[in-house]
Amino acid sequence: MTYGSRITNVLTLAHEIGHAFHNHAMKPIKGINRQYPMCIAETASTFAEMIILDAALAKAASTEEKLFLLDEKLKRSVMNFMNIHSRFLFEKRFYEERKLGIVSSSRLNELMQEAIDEGYDGSFDNASIHSWVWTPHYYITKTPFYNFPYTFGYIFSLCIYAKAKDKGKAFENEYIDLLRDSGSMSTEDLVMKHLGEDITSETFWEKGIELCVRDVEEFIMLTSS
Repeated sequence: MTYGSRITNVLTLAHEIGHAFHNHAMKPIKGINRQYPMCIAETASTFAEMIILDAALAKAASTEEKLFLLDEKLKRSVMNFMNIHSRFLFEKRFYEERKLGIVSSSRLNELMQEAIDEGYDGSFDNASIHSWVWTPHYYITKTPFYNFPYTFGYIFSLCIYAKAKDKGKAFENEYIDLLRDSGSMSTEDLVMKHLGEDITSETFWEKGIELCVRDVEEFIMLTSS
């Protein structure tokens, strides 16, 4: 891969190694059960990014470096909670209008503007209303709503990471077992079996989101001081 001595390059590598680790964990499984659902596809990759970012933060030599790394973490929160949400809203509304006929480029711009305004709660100035042109995920016709797995995988990874921080190294085998079974169980059963958690409960998801809130609070504290 192209490497430019930047943390983003390291995180990209960590992300792809996460995918490789997921496949490695499934190596003992028969081929028919190695195809995991899209909602799980970004789990190990995002988890790997979190490990690298937190390790880098722990070794940050200055407040400036720590702020830079926290900003990089928060960019991922914004992307998954706001940007990906706006993409989902756009695609959903596009399909609804497409049932009635051709949707013009001017109308696509309007739909994108509305989706970004809602996804970012009106906080985004000069939104890129033409992003429907250059966002490749909209054109993967075999997998509509290809945006959703990123947000699901991100929050799911946060929740798993919160669990890992509580349990320490003892969690490693549970994590590998969870990845191993990801192609042969529903996500609800998978999490209940390996984590003892109910993903239909808001409590499960809030544990992961709390990690994002702590990052925001730390960023504000450091910039205020």
